[in-house]
Amino acid sequence: MSKHRLSRKGRYIALGATAAVVAAGGGIVATTSMAAPGKPATAAFPPQKTFTGRAFDTCTAPSQAAMTAWKKDGYYGGVAVYIGGRNRGCAQPNLTASWVKAVNAQGWKLIPLYVGAQPYCQKSRSPERFTAATAASLGAANAKDAIAKAAALGMRAGSPVYLNMESYDITDTACNDAALTYVRAFSRTLRAKSYRAGLYGFSTSSAKAVATAKNRTDLPGNLWYAQWNGKETTTADWPWDPKLYTNHSRGHQYKANTKETRGGHTINIDRNAWDAPVAIVG
Repeated sequence: MSKHRLSRKGRYIALGATAAVVAAGGGIVATTSMAAPGKPATAAFPPQKTFTGRAFDTCTAPSQAAMTAWKKDGYYGGVAVYIGGRNRGCAQPNLTASWVKAVNAQGWKLIPLYVGAQPYCQKSRSPERFTAATAASLGAANAKDAIAKAAALGMRAGSPVYLNMESYDITDTACNDAALTYVRAFSRTLRAKSYRAGLYGFSTSSAKAVATAKNRTDLPGNLWYAQWNGKETTTADWPWDPKLYTNHSRGHQYKANTKETRGGHTINIDRNAWDAPVAIVG
């Protein structure tokens, strides 16, 4: 996702951008069947707030004026925000509890992202990495920090947190095992505090590792996959078992690094088709 998660120089991208821009007004095909793995709703675990539609993400949360202008334009309904993590690539001067409250009141659906530690075999300059020995403990620690960051912004229990994991060599068995250990610890810790677990990753790498793992225990219940093919859908190009991550549990980042101007405000964004949980604010 351009420099949004890691710095531009530090990102190792295994997926090349392809295809053209999807025409404005294109629809999104929603998922409808079997629920994704994850903790069911209980009295202590609120029902999820779901958004199905177009969403964008950008490195730094836009100004309130830009969010107001883009909302009036009406093309996007969701926005991803980078709530924390040592590997987060940008400062967030606008991202405050008051900003979250204001844009939520405008009708924006917020998608919280946390840029966690990255695998030791990843080809990047990430300042925080995990090894096989530290994967479980660091995954739990990062999740606790993500919960604190989300809560401080007014994102209540029941909200999702999408863990950002960039590309790495999933054919490196030891490294991939460590990555899944980290992801499981992160997800398990979120759920213990009634936050939903999600993961953002590449369809050829980190998302694939989660989607194709034979042991489904403690994996995130929502999957946001980067596949830059220009197709605004969460179903037609889903590359894995069609029974996985259904019932509003998928996001698809289908185009990266595109400048768009709406209401006089230009933002460099990535485009997403969304059919998954969003933050519960208040």
